[in-house]
Amino acid sequence: MAMSCKDGNKHGIDNGKYVRYTPEQVEALERLYHECPKPSSIRRQQLIRECPILSNIEPKQIKVWFQNRRCREKQRKESSRLQAVNRKLTAMNKLLMEENDRLQKQVSQLVYENGYFRQHTQSTTLGAKDTNCEPVVTSGQHNLTSQHPPPRDASPAGLLSIAEETLTEFLSKATGTAVEWVQMPGMKPGPDSIGIVAISHGCPGVAARACGLVGLEPTRVAEILKDQPSWFRDCRAVDVLNVLPTANGGTIELLYMQLYAPTTLAPARDFWLLRYTSVLEDGSLVICERSLKNTQNGPTMPPVQHFVRAEMLPSGYLIRPCEGGGSIIHIVDHMDLEPWSVPEVLRPLYESSTVLAQKMTMAALRQLRQIAHEVSQSNVTGWGRRPAALRALGQRLTRGFNEALNGFNDEGWSVMGNDGMDDVTILVNSSPDKLMGLNISFANGFSSISNAVLCARASMLLQNVPPAILLRFLREHRSEWADNNIDAYSAAAVKVGPWSLPGSRVGSFANQVILPLAHTIEHEELLEVIKLEGVGHTPEDAIIPREMFLLQLCSGMDENAIGTCAELIFAPIDASFADDAPLLPSGFRIIPLDSGKETSSPNRTLDLASALEIGPAGNRAPNDAVNSGCTRSVMTIAFEFAFESHMQEHVASMARQYVRSIISSVQRVALALSPSHLSSHGGLRSPLGTPEAQTLARWICNSYRCYLGVELLKSGNEGGGELVLKTLWHHSDAIMCCSLKALPVFTFANQAGLDMLETTLVALQDITLEKIFDDHGKKTLCSEFPQIMQQGFACLQGGICLSSMGRPVSYERAVAWKPVIIDTELQAYQLVKD
Repeated sequence: MAMSCKDGNKHGIDNGKYVRYTPEQVEALERLYHECPKPSSIRRQQLIRECPILSNIEPKQIKVWFQNRRCREKQRKESSRLQAVNRKLTAMNKLLMEENDRLQKQVSQLVYENGYFRQHTQSTTLGAKDTNCEPVVTSGQHNLTSQHPPPRDASPAGLLSIAEETLTEFLSKATGTAVEWVQMPGMKPGPDSIGIVAISHGCPGVAARACGLVGLEPTRVAEILKDQPSWFRDCRAVDVLNVLPTANGGTIELLYMQLYAPTTLAPARDFWLLRYTSVLEDGSLVICERSLKNTQNGPTMPPVQHFVRAEMLPSGYLIRPCEGGGSIIHIVDHMDLEPWSVPEVLRPLYESSTVLAQKMTMAALRQLRQIAHEVSQSNVTGWGRRPAALRALGQRLTRGFNEALNGFNDEGWSVMGNDGMDDVTILVNSSPDKLMGLNISFANGFSSISNAVLCARASMLLQNVPPAILLRFLREHRSEWADNNIDAYSAAAVKVGPWSLPGSRVGSFANQVILPLAHTIEHEELLEVIKLEGVGHTPEDAIIPREMFLLQLCSGMDENAIGTCAELIFAPIDASFADDAPLLPSGFRIIPLDSGKETSSPNRTLDLASALEIGPAGNRAPNDAVNSGCTRSVMTIAFEFAFESHMQEHVASMARQYVRSIISSVQRVALALSPSHLSSHGGLRSPLGTPEAQTLARWICNSYRCYLGVELLKSGNEGGGELVLKTLWHHSDAIMCCSLKALPVFTFANQAGLDMLETTLVALQDITLEKIFDDHGKKTLCSEFPQIMQQGFACLQGGICLSSMGRPVSYERAVAWKPVIIDTELQAYQLVKD
């Protein structure tokens, strides 16, 4: 090693010459460099005193050595980074060349088909003059026969025949032209992207394809991808029921797979599959799957209660070793999720290739990239945990939330009776498996004595509020919707602290601290600890400090991601935070519905140049409407509570009221966060607090007093219009205003009315009066309508109405009256049409 001497002739060294260090001197300097890459002048002088072999080198020369050493280290890292980028670009270039070849084949095929159809059209036109139709019939019969191959038996030879056919069809989708692929909206290929992601256009079912480079060997990639529950969060279980080796060294597996339902409004899915693993002649590893159906005469699986049998069309993974290490992977997911089995409002979720790409195809690539990153870093992260341990905690949170949301009987869940309203469903679980880990002792000597778990769940429709923005608000402003007493009760399930001692008062959590634990490479998922700080009171009114901890998983906060659901899942944890700590997850899941509408077409160019193009709003592609905030979404809420069996009714009542209060809070927040808030066209679409809204509130209250002789509000109409509107908005009874038109529609409802109809103030404008009543209610309203018009009001008996989600809601009684304008100067009354 040499160093330039810039200080003139010192120690016999001429200007412009180099100082050469002995191996012993270099070893000493390297040892200090690893301890401290940038030592201070004092530390450098100390080094000279401690190492006699450096006594003939001046401190300034040592300073220059360290500068050069840091520069070389920086160059080395930069060189390694550039080599890695170069390898990735080479692999991406190979993928793009293959994609270009595939597209050229597709163009040639389309040109051929176009010429064939033209010729066929001309032949059909000429043949129409001939009365003999036999050739046409014969052709049609031939096509039908080719679409239904003869059935095969369930022997190993028959299964191998199905497997080979599955392999051929999968490869034709992964690298061929069997499916017309279009680039997924919002995806920009590049060295830092997740890969090349495409969705199907015009094929049966939903399909997605991805190509990418991962820094793992093919066998490791195959091992990870086969373990679907570890990366596909909707996957409940994959059971391998039989394994058959093949003569070519491959394996055939018969699988039964179950998927969780993402919301309480839809049933879960299951699959009966054949999986074929083999190695191609070029050394590529292939894993392909497909559903086994009765038409193939293979082994069958009877239907399972509470599951809808879906179909997986030939799908799988093509894994090729990459020069320089790593693997190039092609993923194809192709399914028919039976959308007929869900309510119409949810069908876009089951008919969208974009949703499938986000939830399954891209999730597989993200898991591979995440594990490759952890292997290359392999360091300890937040709270002394390794990345794999933190990833496992996140999986436990999601899995526990899905279990509570679905409430399967085979896991011990049973449904409790409701309280006359079915807006919130209560489930109870007393199985030993669910309770395992809850009744444990902690270092402080306390122990939990709960012997059952209760879950309160509900779903609601949201309009015109971006899920990512709503989720961010719920995460950062917990005090706006959470209840301190409930938080303390939940914390007591895993640790008995000062706030749960008998007779102590809860007080409040005045401070929320978010402590980051880990995040994925693209920051699409965050794992964090929430520390809630506050004070409580003992029975003697002494003030005691209080704190509790929540483990929280947050995902879907990217507003530009299309088809991504937003989740906020959390569970109280003990301060010791053990890896096997008991978790009772609760939280929110917000699933966008309108992003499921496929708007891409092969005629739309989605290259890098067009993605960077900026133009006026009128020139946007149709898909841009997804990001404008004018979307619908369904929010599902699930909260779990541990309790003692004799407290079941009390805890169930508490849970119902808590979830209902959360629903009310979320609706208020969603209204405030809505980009359009309340639109300016038609009916009452002005924000609460505007003069128009305050005027309508006065009309409603004054006309009620005029016709019925009593005050609608306890405080009467005292105070300004803002106070009247606020009191009316928070009235405990549902108050709704409807226009008198040929088809009456709602123009206003207070918070209780919106909760009853399960809607928002904006979506209220789309609900007609006749939609909320059953046949009996419609007859009652029609019979009383003349009285309402004649005397101004009518009292109706109790009955049942329907929410916007189609669910029945009972009411004790109803009063209908006509709002009037009361001119305070003229003291005259005038009927209002709206």
